[in-house]
Amino acid sequence: MPEIAPYGTWRSEITTDLITQGAVSLGQVGVDDDTVYWTELRPWEAGRTVLVRRSADGARADMTPSPMNVRSRVHEYGGLCFVAGRGGAWFVNGSDNRIYRADGTGRPVPVTRKGEVSFADLILDEDRERLIAVREDFSGTGESSNSIVAIGFDGSVSVLAQGADFYAFPRLSPDGADLAWVEWRHPNMPWDGTELKLSAFDATGKLTDPVTIAGGMRESIFQPGWSPGGELYYVSDRSGYWNLYRAGTTERHYAMEAECGLPLWQFGMSTYAFLNDEQAVLAHAVDGEWRLGILNLDTGALDPVATDYVSFNGLVAHGGKVWFTGGLADAPDQLVEWKPAQADWAVLRRSSETDLDPSSISKAQTIRFPTADGRQAYAYFYPPANAAFHAPDTERPPLIVKGHGGPTGQSSNALALKIQYWTSRGFAVVDVNYGGSTGYGRDYRQRLDGKWGVVDVEDCVNAARYLADQGMVDGDRMAITGGSAGGFTVLSALTFHDVFKAGCSAYGIGDLEALTRDTHKFESRYLDRLVGEWPEHADLYRRRSPIHHTELLSCPVIFLQGADDKVVPPNQAESMVAALKEKGLPVAYLLFDGEGHGFRRAENVRRALEAELSFYAQVFGFTPGDGIEPVRIENL
Repeated sequence: MPEIAPYGTWRSEITTDLITQGAVSLGQVGVDDDTVYWTELRPWEAGRTVLVRRSADGARADMTPSPMNVRSRVHEYGGLCFVAGRGGAWFVNGSDNRIYRADGTGRPVPVTRKGEVSFADLILDEDRERLIAVREDFSGTGESSNSIVAIGFDGSVSVLAQGADFYAFPRLSPDGADLAWVEWRHPNMPWDGTELKLSAFDATGKLTDPVTIAGGMRESIFQPGWSPGGELYYVSDRSGYWNLYRAGTTERHYAMEAECGLPLWQFGMSTYAFLNDEQAVLAHAVDGEWRLGILNLDTGALDPVATDYVSFNGLVAHGGKVWFTGGLADAPDQLVEWKPAQADWAVLRRSSETDLDPSSISKAQTIRFPTADGRQAYAYFYPPANAAFHAPDTERPPLIVKGHGGPTGQSSNALALKIQYWTSRGFAVVDVNYGGSTGYGRDYRQRLDGKWGVVDVEDCVNAARYLADQGMVDGDRMAITGGSAGGFTVLSALTFHDVFKAGCSAYGIGDLEALTRDTHKFESRYLDRLVGEWPEHADLYRRRSPIHHTELLSCPVIFLQGADDKVVPPNQAESMVAALKEKGLPVAYLLFDGEGHGFRRAENVRRALEAELSFYAQVFGFTPGDGIEPVRIENL
């Protein structure tokens, strides 16, 4: 029989050690004939990302010894920064930003020289014995410069394309004659407006005059790709949804009211891959929920694929096989190898080998709820779940409202151990896909234009109210949490609304004006669309910034911050902490050395989760079932 105990006090098998010591974060996938490569972030190895190889016989080996860290600085968020080929792989090492070659026979060998540059989105131009990549150069004064470059196997570097503010997706045609890529300029982000370019190589390996194939200031192009027969495809949102198109004189639109694209926060994102000239595997989101299908490129027919996976990250295909990182509603992520012709699915790597009790897993429940101005918004609701415990019949669970980062992003319904950490202890969690989220079409994504700090906040507030009104949670014990842009949503909700009793801001934003002056190039003009042009709308920036309205704050807040964060520097958190201390409000602050934008090291991930739990326990007045180190709250 389950033990009767109040919500929040339940002991759980989903410990911080399980999350940090027993789980990896699976990253990008690459293939070289029958050999598969992927990256995995290991919190217990100082948060480094390792390149792993799996041979055709199933043998698995690390390609990058400690302390090497496969990571790119381009756009600060990095992403794909390795390419497989010739029996090994080339990769970017995060500590010195150099490209190295690894073949598994010894230590990786450096290819490029040291310098204030970083590379991403590597592809192999084998016939010319070189790599092609996106480069960001930080050596000059002022803003960094971006370009597409060729890197010879001897380490020589030459520029292929420059002049735009940003580049992504360099993709070589199967015969090596042409290069396609995506570029864009300030103030656009890649989901606002980009251009697809195409250029031929001359006899010396340089690009001739490029032509624009698609896109513009108000059309977002995502993931150009070449079919095996040499036809160019791409994803565009010109119809209102990110759909697949075929370029050429008889351009083809594979129309559907579904999203086949993603917000390009990291390089190498992929939602489709070619099986052959007639078929492509296509991941697509309908009302925010991801599905898999096989698209007939001749007829446009899409055959659904029956699968338990609910997310499909980094799709790659080769030789009739497909690889991706798949998310499940009731199990940790898996690296999957799929043979469509044989309907054969194999798991190559699990992000966690722990088998969780199914009765202790809280599966996402999709909710659609009313919000401001007669709109509807979406969220995933997770009720408390723990096979060993049951709450008193008269008690309702405390609620944690989660606002995703970005803010142009999307919450997933795949199992996340960091959400199960809360639900298995007796919390309800609602993960909100507020207006501005991706997965629902361009109109929904653009709800946030000029309204950041308004629409996202209203939707988080109304999600909480909806659940409280339905009797699903305790309306007197509701907290809100979020990281980065989600931290701004947290602080705005606590400042301008009186719904939540506590909040947690992880590397969040309290001062929009300071952010415009002190952030990296990629997001330096992001707020032009989300808030208004700076400095013409400086008054609006001040009205939206919680730091200028601390007199409205009246509940406890905990701040979690990386000391080395270049995206949202520590001064954002520290100015808010100082203001709350001066006002006499309960506040806690943890600064983690060696961490940037997001926490990667095991000890810091552990401390952040346990500090947040301790914070809620002290504010809501319960004793956690786990023995954790309490966090110090000033003015409590």
